[in-house]
Amino acid sequence: MGADDKISNKAEEVGGKVKEGAGRLTGDERLEAEGRADQSKSHLKQAGEKVKDTAKHVKDAFKG
Repeated sequence: MGADDKISNKAEEVGGKVKEGAGRLTGDERLEAEGRADQSKSHLKQAGEKVKDTAKHVKDAFKG
């Protein structure tokens, strides 16, 4: 996973936490749900990147 991807995904996760918290504080259920959705999307992206990294390591192991 590239450093830019890691930073971007983490920023999206943190933004989602902020949205969720703001929604909870203001009683805005829609904003809270959007925050949870943003976090979920970020987690899926991170998982996808980890799969790519693992596949690359496996491929490299067979080369060397």
